[in-house]
Amino acid sequence: MKTILGKIITEGEKMNPNIRNYIINNFKNTETEDIKNSIEESIKKGDEITLPGLGVFFELLWNNSSKEEQDKILITLKNNLVS
Repeated sequence: MKTILGKIITEGEKMNPNIRNYIINNFKNTETEDIKNSIEESIKKGDEITLPGLGVFFELLWNNSSKEEQDKILITLKNNLVS
């Protein structure tokens, strides 16, 4: 299984300057279940270091969704933003 997103981003001494490409390259040949586990583990851990990696996944989802799917995502986000 791939490491959680935060660990991938911070491997080595410095944060990778191009997180987008780094995340994409590290997950491009990964099984769907491993991607799911990485997302769920990152969310469960609640560590802010994982947010850039989750953002890359969201960007991929958004850019590859139809207008209808984007609308559904927006409604889900709006309905779950608690003041």
